[in-house]
Amino acid sequence: MRLWIDILTPKQVNFFAPLIRRLSQRGKKPLVTTRQYREVNELMEIRKISALKVGEHGGGILKTKLISSAERIKRLAVLLSSQKCDIALSFSSPEAARVAYGLSIPHYCISDSPHAEAASRLTIPLSKMLFTPKAVPMDAWRNYGIDEDRIVRYNALDPIVWLRGFRPNPKILDELGLDDSLPIITIRPEEIQASYLLRYSSDKPLSALVARALRQELPHSQVVLIPRYDLAPSTKKLVGRSIVVADHAIDATSLLHYSHVFLGGGGTMTTEAALLGIPSVSFYPASPTYVERYLTRLRLITRIGDLERIVKYVIRILGDEAQKETLKAASRRIRSKMEDPMAVIEKHLR
Repeated sequence: MRLWIDILTPKQVNFFAPLIRRLSQRGKKPLVTTRQYREVNELMEIRKISALKVGEHGGGILKTKLISSAERIKRLAVLLSSQKCDIALSFSSPEAARVAYGLSIPHYCISDSPHAEAASRLTIPLSKMLFTPKAVPMDAWRNYGIDEDRIVRYNALDPIVWLRGFRPNPKILDELGLDDSLPIITIRPEEIQASYLLRYSSDKPLSALVARALRQELPHSQVVLIPRYDLAPSTKKLVGRSIVVADHAIDATSLLHYSHVFLGGGGTMTTEAALLGIPSVSFYPASPTYVERYLTRLRLITRIGDLERIVKYVIRILGDEAQKETLKAASRRIRSKMEDPMAVIEKHLR
């Protein structure tokens, strides 16, 4: 059996890395594809994953998204026609699902994001099976044309795959010029080029405004902003020189370990920080996702969408050692009860 894995985002690099490594060690090296997307390509180099680049990211305009996807489908169809793959696996990759369906390769889909309506409509109906966290209710998937007996739920959130056994690398501090004796505040913007967030796009994103306000209010703190896409140059101009802006892919999990507070736009790093017990704020602009609701119920994240309130929260939490210890203990307890999503997936693939 040969597996085809299509990787589109940084989260997927981290999620699939252990599986790719295990299969390669067993002499069953999978076919791994990706697209031209700086952050993903650089992270693959860090994780030592070899992949074929097919097509490119479509950006933040619907027309270019459609054209890029169509071109990528064509190129993947040619590639997969020359390969002998028995199973396709992706995180709701529209191109992987369409090509697998067209070439009669069973497609197995992983997703914790029913709010990503466009990707879900284009992948889930074409998938043999859907793997999803139990934090996402079954009702969330019914409108996407998949029977309940083809949905497998695991008692975990996706980042647990790479957080189990995680050891922080202190080199990240030198790489970004940080001092671990001073507060580190890490900020990750929302995914503004995702189809479900296009209408929230702004020339002055909240993440940049928050970074500047915190630097002013907490002059002895270190504010680190990890931009998405290729927005590092414009982000640097927006926030100024006193804020550290990562202009290349980094070991973000290690940075989170050394962070005192995390502020995120609701993506994977928000979940990751919460599971590490880092005081975390989500400023995701749309209605809260199911994963975000789950983490809020567990009191591992706080949802705040207002600049002034975010700044007040950070100032308060930096001086509240008891609260930080409570979060650490709660996150350890919750992590210990989670199963391994990849073990569940591998069982069904076999």
